[in-house]
Amino acid sequence: MGSRTVCGAKKFIDVLSSLHDQTGNTSCLIEEDIQISKVHGEENALLTMLSSNQAILICQKAAPKFDRESEVQSIAETSNCSENGDDLDPDKEHDGASLLKSEPEPLPLTVNQARRLVSFYTLAQNPRMALGDDRTLLPLWVHCDMLDPAGTTWLGAEMVCTGSKATGIKLYSVTCKGSTVGKKSFMTLEDVKKEHRKRHPSAPVALKGTARYNLFDSTVVENTTIKSQSSVTVDLKWNDVGRILETPPMSSTATLNIKVASGDMRNPMFELYREIEFLQSLADGLRTEEINWLEPVETTSAVNLTKAYLEELQNDAKTQHQTVKPTKPAKTPSENADEETPTFTSLLVRGDLDFIEQLWVRLRKSVTSYQDIGDSLKLVIDAFRYGSIKPWIHRDSNSSLSKLVLQSYHQKIDNVHLSGMTPVQMLLEMGLDKMRKDYINYLIAEELTTLNHLHYFLSTDVDIQEQVVRLRKLHHLLEIIVTCTTFLGLPYHSLFQLTQSCLQHYKTNPYNESYNFELPVKPALISHFYQKELPVMWGVEVSSGHGPREVRTLLQLSDRPLVDHVVFETDYQNETVNGASEDPAYFSTLVCCSLNSFA
Repeated sequence: MGSRTVCGAKKFIDVLSSLHDQTGNTSCLIEEDIQISKVHGEENALLTMLSSNQAILICQKAAPKFDRESEVQSIAETSNCSENGDDLDPDKEHDGASLLKSEPEPLPLTVNQARRLVSFYTLAQNPRMALGDDRTLLPLWVHCDMLDPAGTTWLGAEMVCTGSKATGIKLYSVTCKGSTVGKKSFMTLEDVKKEHRKRHPSAPVALKGTARYNLFDSTVVENTTIKSQSSVTVDLKWNDVGRILETPPMSSTATLNIKVASGDMRNPMFELYREIEFLQSLADGLRTEEINWLEPVETTSAVNLTKAYLEELQNDAKTQHQTVKPTKPAKTPSENADEETPTFTSLLVRGDLDFIEQLWVRLRKSVTSYQDIGDSLKLVIDAFRYGSIKPWIHRDSNSSLSKLVLQSYHQKIDNVHLSGMTPVQMLLEMGLDKMRKDYINYLIAEELTTLNHLHYFLSTDVDIQEQVVRLRKLHHLLEIIVTCTTFLGLPYHSLFQLTQSCLQHYKTNPYNESYNFELPVKPALISHFYQKELPVMWGVEVSSGHGPREVRTLLQLSDRPLVDHVVFETDYQNETVNGASEDPAYFSTLVCCSLNSFA
């Protein structure tokens, strides 16, 4: 074997070994223009299927060197031309500015370059060559430019070990085709089997099918697609595939993938979302001493709403002795207007709002300044001090204002200085108290959890900023549950399981609306959503062998390409796979694997 090849393989394996020892995502250069990066497989959907979420090594052509100084000079010269009287397209001017902000991306390699790197990897791992140490390297994947006749987008290599000894290597090739229309344009099931038998002619094969359907995603209104950050998809898996794009049988295993972004106007929780957004603005203002005031819902000022509420309580006290029992909360003008609109009403509206909670409802819809909060609270505290009202409150209220209410029962009111950020703090405490009870009311009434399981989210022993963070987690949990209740109609046992999963996750993880919650379900519960729909992804796997020596051939059909480092040219405009067209349009991805043993 040529000394240059061995020398190249030795240098290559030394770089891979150094990356193997480093923690986290990292990268380095070899041969001046080839970049090798250590990443985690879940960052790429295709590689996740092949490498089981483990860390991998990716090779690609390094991004072209970006001469920022030359770019600045070029844009300056263009700008000077404009000043001298030449017309300059404002879009081009914007593009020029964006060039300075964006860095060039790495590029794919040619198939021949990729094969050379894979051969280096194979040589270095062969025990007979003894080019490196005995350790097994991470799987290697190389970006390809798809310019070869087969349309190769990836070449990969992964070691096969018996114990700690390398006994062979799996070599992968991934080829892709652009979006095509009609089932006749796709490979048949027999074609996929033949492709597998080319590399593994005598082994018995097993077939597995996978499919993904959108259950809840974007909304189409008057032929316009309204994009949504929320989505619910279902992944189905089954054995004994009969044909390409077959509908999954009821014997499949099904897993819901639930991602809900707060603030979706379709969600019955939308009004509660607006409430917690106001709560968050108060918390941010308390931290930064600058509040981003939201547009008020009420046209009446906060002070006038507070005066009217206090007068209402005083009039009630004159006509009858007030008893400490829940009363139906009085409606504000905006709430009366909402009743006339055929929109979702919140599932968390309570009929036992106490004095402070009803005051919060009025203030959060009307305050637009620090002065509004301070003046409104001054009116309330003066009413306590002069004995004009003796309102009832919930026994477990924790806000500063609730303590003043209790003091008013004994006609001993502490002096409160409504200066600085004190009014904001008091209003924030009122909102936290009210919204905690809203969420408890729903979760306990629906028997989805117990107070013990909610202790982390309801604790007042942490600082007020952390209390808001935990309340937002609870709100996100409720949005997930309500989405699955309202739009999917999931039964109680599924909702209970999902609630426990979300609670457990958020006890140890930060708030994240992009997190994908998984829920196993029986296909029969959701089959009516997908049986007459086209999948967004459908795949078949032909496999043979067992354990580490198992080899697979996969065909994946998807409404979007599974690789993002090449541009697909196609005449078909694929807006949505569930559109009006009866003929499905899919990108196809074929993954082939061969097993080579070290003799």
